[in-house]
Amino acid sequence: GIMLPLTNEEQRVVFYATTDEPTIPSSVTPDTPLSELNLNWRERDLPEKLRTRHVHRLHPYLGKFIPQLVEVFLRKYFSPGQTVLDPFSGSGTTLVQANELGVNAIGYDVSAFNALLATAKTKHYDLKTVRQEILDILDAARHATQAGGLQLSLWSTNGNGNGHGPAANSDYLQRWFAPQALQELLAYRDQIQNYRNQEILKIILSRSARSARLTTHFDLDFPKAPQTEPYWCYKHSRTCMPTTTAYQFLKHYSLDTMARLEEFAGQRTNATVIIKHEDSRLADIPPIDGVITSPPYVGLIDYHEQHRYAYELLRLQDKSESEIGAAKRGSSQKAQRTYQESIAEVFRRACGAMPAGGILIVVAGDKFGLYDEIARLCEVEVEAVLKRHVNRRTGRRASEFYESVFVWRKP
Repeated sequence: GIMLPLTNEEQRVVFYATTDEPTIPSSVTPDTPLSELNLNWRERDLPEKLRTRHVHRLHPYLGKFIPQLVEVFLRKYFSPGQTVLDPFSGSGTTLVQANELGVNAIGYDVSAFNALLATAKTKHYDLKTVRQEILDILDAARHATQAGGLQLSLWSTNGNGNGHGPAANSDYLQRWFAPQALQELLAYRDQIQNYRNQEILKIILSRSARSARLTTHFDLDFPKAPQTEPYWCYKHSRTCMPTTTAYQFLKHYSLDTMARLEEFAGQRTNATVIIKHEDSRLADIPPIDGVITSPPYVGLIDYHEQHRYAYELLRLQDKSESEIGAAKRGSSQKAQRTYQESIAEVFRRACGAMPAGGILIVVAGDKFGLYDEIARLCEVEVEAVLKRHVNRRTGRRASEFYESVFVWRKP
């Protein structure tokens, strides 16, 4: 194929890093030129410990962007006291990072689990109280399941006639958890109502449930069927057994969560964080100064299904029909067109809530080339497109992966 020369407009717009040295996020200022940003961090530039610091790793979440990417654009385009919107707030990365830098944040997500997770991450805790509650419920769950006769209460019904033994629960829970593990998870769940900081306790429960499922150690993201027999484990290079208990995870994640909340408490500011469990296509968005977001990709992930165990255990409201770009709808031409119109509707609403000149930073793996049309549909000015090589992948995927950072302005 013949390489055609870029048009002037394309030359103005598309930036590949001009320097080999990856950008240090804390060094970015409003005067840093876009052309000097190198966002191709390698493991040695940005070790996992920094990418998942404090509350960013309160719970595993597929498809989230790293906080350093958000930090770069917050430092370049936002000042303390301004307000950033993330209309696809997911696990809350933008909201947490904005708070660290004194920028107010508003997040929308159609997933009840995502809204819960972002709330748990950003809530202002009284550390002494939350620590006491986390340790207390852990002890209560242990007593309820390991004190012999007390076990029986789990398999009966509680005072208002709602069963809470496995028979009263979903087929999903019975299929995916060994009896002892499920008993321990339910014992914990049924205590949550007795505490003030319920969001964080629900996240500890969900994280523990994710690890306690009857799945192989190397496929925690999207296991296909429960694993009930010993199996060869690619992660540990030996024969492993499926998990039959959950208490060890409840204990481990309780301690880990306390440490992460304490670490974030030393970094956070008094900037406000508002989280809405709503469809941002229909939302009445309050005044904002700009947007930083990573929308769902077309036909890639079913976001509700990713956290199905949490929906079942916590009885969360399922709005999966409102997901944009859900994997189950595929990536046909029709699905791509619907996706473009949906994403554009969100950005039109966002633009309606911001002043002229407001910035929109949109991080997307645009392998179908859908975003030029999205920009046209929502009538923004394309200021730049930065190409970023994502050279660390989680799980067992080793393929090369590039994403685009679209820098748009409201005219």
